[in-house]
Amino acid sequence: MNTEFSAYRSVTPYVAVAAIFSLTAAACGSNPFELVWETSGLDTALIYSLARPELNLPSAFDFSAHRPLRVEAPGSTGSWDLVLDTQGGELVILPPGALGIDSEAGIVPFPGLRFDELSEAPKDTTLYSTDEPIPLTAGTSYVVRTHRGPDRFGVLCVFYGKFETLKIDPAQGTVTFIYQVNPLCGERQLVPTPDG
Repeated sequence: MNTEFSAYRSVTPYVAVAAIFSLTAAACGSNPFELVWETSGLDTALIYSLARPELNLPSAFDFSAHRPLRVEAPGSTGSWDLVLDTQGGELVILPPGALGIDSEAGIVPFPGLRFDELSEAPKDTTLYSTDEPIPLTAGTSYVVRTHRGPDRFGVLCVFYGKFETLKIDPAQGTVTFIYQVNPLCGERQLVPTPDG
């Protein structure tokens, strides 16, 4: 039996299917290997000020993992992008650098700009506050560059997202906000690709 011919014959159908798939994708104008952000859902989060007397309340937020964190929890250092605090009777957000933590995380406020008006994160890295308190104000949207973390393929990178406050309560030391994060490594686009 000619094994060389048998191996060739068994591979041929797979090559043909792959070629047809590639031609079909090219004809439709899409690249099956291109990574796109197609989700359009918004998430909501609630975090608590560090100044509250209770222990173990989530005061920090990790945008790439979509979760609030307790600052004092083991292993949380370096894995969050902002923490809520009270200064001068007002709520502020602190990037990790404001607490002496080495991180890529940074925040840019956009006063008077609505959440849905932010379509791209700034390219200029000097605009991102990395070590100063940022006041939380109603009617302001914020762009976030996250701490360095793994993407879905394990590559370490930063992610970009945005958030807008829904409710700021200095008396209770809480803030509720909506947010959206681009899951693609280093992509500054803040609006998902429309379906279809």
